[in-house]
Amino acid sequence: MNVSLIARGVSLEVPIYLQNERSAKTWFATLLNAAFDPPRRETRTVLSDIGFEAHDGDRIALIGRNGAGKSTLLRVLNGAFTPTRGAVEVNGSCQALLNVSLGFNAEATVRENIFLRGTAIGLRSSQIRHLIEPVVEFAGLTEKIGHRLKTLSAGQRMRLGFAISTSVQHDIMLMDEWIGTGDTEFIAKAKERLAGRVDGSRIVVLASHNAGLLNSVCNKGIVLERGRMIFYGGIKEALASYRDLIKSVPAEAAVL
Repeated sequence: MNVSLIARGVSLEVPIYLQNERSAKTWFATLLNAAFDPPRRETRTVLSDIGFEAHDGDRIALIGRNGAGKSTLLRVLNGAFTPTRGAVEVNGSCQALLNVSLGFNAEATVRENIFLRGTAIGLRSSQIRHLIEPVVEFAGLTEKIGHRLKTLSAGQRMRLGFAISTSVQHDIMLMDEWIGTGDTEFIAKAKERLAGRVDGSRIVVLASHNAGLLNSVCNKGIVLERGRMIFYGGIKEALASYRDLIKSVPAEAAVL
């Protein structure tokens, strides 16, 4: 099967609510202002006319300043957000490593949450049953499989979510930053697994602030600025394009 990820003229507008500046000296005056001067609804374009094609073997870096639209584009590619205009065509199985706690329930047990999270990322029940033991072992939670999720620490929940999210190899992997939290032993395991999943994926799209990582992993790059794609091409040229971009903005804003 030919694997591909194609974005055609993708734009995304989101609603925002703006409130007029006002002052009130009393609590009652504040209520009156709120009642007779409600917020007005406007739309803001966060992605504008994004178009590219990724095919077998492509590793694409998403490059841009904070707020440029990298994470939003990943969510559109994953189907979490529906584009206002344009379309995304996905050929092949796709996994997004964006929010590893998606689908969790604090009142459910670790075992139950593996089913919940696995279902949320599109796994079949038969697949999930065979993944339970490997997941808890990788996460170091074998002894806590019957415990409710809310009794786990934040680090343990992160390890569980990561173990589930990376338990199955997919054709297309979408990633927002490389793993960088947790204890030293787990980070080493996580990085090794991620490297294996990236190598096994036929297309990878990676957003990161680490230019060295992007240069070593990716062969192509997309440079975003204020929701617009200003460059798409080879990774070295993409990083050079970004460096040219930041020369024209204040130093405090020039963060990859």
